[in-house]
Amino acid sequence: MKVLLVEDERYLAEAVTRILEKNHFDTDLAIDGEEGFIAARSGIYDIILLDIMLPRRDGLAVLRELRAEGVATPVIMLTALGETDDLVKGLDCGADDYLPKPFRTEELMARMRAVLRRRGELLTDGVLSFGDIEYDPNTLILSRGARSFNLTKKEGNLLEYLMMNRGQALSPDAIIEKVWGWDSEAEDNHVQVYISFLRKKLAGLGADSYIKTIRGVGYVLVDGHAQETEE
Repeated sequence: MKVLLVEDERYLAEAVTRILEKNHFDTDLAIDGEEGFIAARSGIYDIILLDIMLPRRDGLAVLRELRAEGVATPVIMLTALGETDDLVKGLDCGADDYLPKPFRTEELMARMRAVLRRRGELLTDGVLSFGDIEYDPNTLILSRGARSFNLTKKEGNLLEYLMMNRGQALSPDAIIEKVWGWDSEAEDNHVQVYISFLRKKLAGLGADSYIKTIRGVGYVLVDGHAQETEE
């Protein structure tokens, strides 16, 4: 799962980054509002942790413009202000939650899980679920009932991206940017190879869920059982 942290206090930013990566979140850091806005509008992040007091552009302005552009990525505001007016403004601008500084690791993780749970993307224990399959990003285990496979980190990142965007066809370019990184030299054939790896493991599990190719568009994770029921 990919997180954008927008925080200008270097010590805190480094500490939070370590916490997130220890909990298996792939984390990018932006140290001012302008940099954070440019990164956030890419749409490649699953959740954004956004400080209110930032240089170049404050967090409220960043959030307001992101929502105006239609960026729906969940946002948790980080604030040391502790003033009700600022918290209300953040929620009114489209924040999903807020977290006053200083905060404990357990509280940060709990709030992130709660926000993602409200979007229907996570089970209580942080396991992703789709159709008849489950994937645990912490252990890289893909399972269906009692059967399971260990995924590589890249396979896991790709499956997670497909599961988080259920029902939406993802282009090879979007997948490369999300899974390999915007500065990667990966090409479409890299995506095809890893899609093939995942398809074989899904088939090995006997899963109803499968990865469908939409010609000229990209790939989408499909719940085969749900499709049969609809038909």
